[in-house]
Amino acid sequence: MAAPSIDPMHQFQIAPIGSEALAASPFQFTNSALWMLIVLAVILIFMWGGTRRQLVPGRWQAAVEMLTGFVDNITRSSIGKDGRKYLPWVFTAFVFILVANWIGAMPFAIVGPHPFTVTSHFSVTGMMSIISFAIVLGVGFWKHGLGFFSLFVPHGTPAVMKVLIAPVEFISFLVRPFSLGLRPFIAMFAGHVLLEVFGNFVVQGLNAGGPMGYGIGLLAFVFVIFVNALELLVGAIQAFVFALLTALYINDAVNLH
Repeated sequence: MAAPSIDPMHQFQIAPIGSEALAASPFQFTNSALWMLIVLAVILIFMWGGTRRQLVPGRWQAAVEMLTGFVDNITRSSIGKDGRKYLPWVFTAFVFILVANWIGAMPFAIVGPHPFTVTSHFSVTGMMSIISFAIVLGVGFWKHGLGFFSLFVPHGTPAVMKVLIAPVEFISFLVRPFSLGLRPFIAMFAGHVLLEVFGNFVVQGLNAGGPMGYGIGLLAFVFVIFVNALELLVGAIQAFVFALLTALYINDAVNLH
C-alpha cells in the first residue's frame, strides 16, 4: 500500500464554510474569515480584562498594561513626543499579528479543527502594510505639504548627487510597504510548511513500524516540538518588527528624517 502523499500547502487553502446553496454566492464566509473573527474575539476578551481600573491590578490587568506600555514605548522612542497619536494603529497591528501568529501555532487539531493562520496570506499582511503607508503618506503631506518630497533627498547631499540619490530613495520608499507585509507572511508560511512536513514524517514513521520507523518518527516529533516553539518566538518577533518599522516610517513622515 502506497504511503499518502505529503501536501504541506493544503493548510493554506481558503475554503468556504456553509451549505452548498451559499457556495454559489459571491459573498462567502470562509475559514480565513472565521479564524480572523476568532483572533479578534481573543483580543477583545484579553483587552476587556485590562479595563478594570483596580487600585492593585491583578495579573490580567497587569499583563494588558504591560503590553500597552511596551507598544507605547516603541512609538515614543521611534517617533518622539507625537508618538502617542499613532499608538492606536501601531498597537492594533502589533496585537493582531501577535495573536494571529500564536493561535495559528496552537495544536488545536489534536482535539478539534486545524487552526488557520491568517497572517500566512499576503492579502492580510499586505493590506495591513498598505494601511500603515496610507497613514505615512497622509501624515507626511498633511504636516509638510509638497515639502514631504524632501524626504527623498537626505540633508547635506551635494547638488550633483541629488539627481542620482533622489530616484533611489524614492524607489526604496515605494518598496517599503511590500517588504513590510512580505516579512511576516514569509515567516509564518515557511514555518507552517516545516511543521506539516515533519508532522507527516512522524505519521509515516509510526506507520512503517520497526526500530527504524519508530526512531525516525521520534526524531521528527522532536523537530516538531522545536519548530513549534520557534514559531511562537518568530511570531512575537515579526509582530514587534512590524510595529517598530511602522513607527519608524511614521517618524520619517513626521520629522522628515
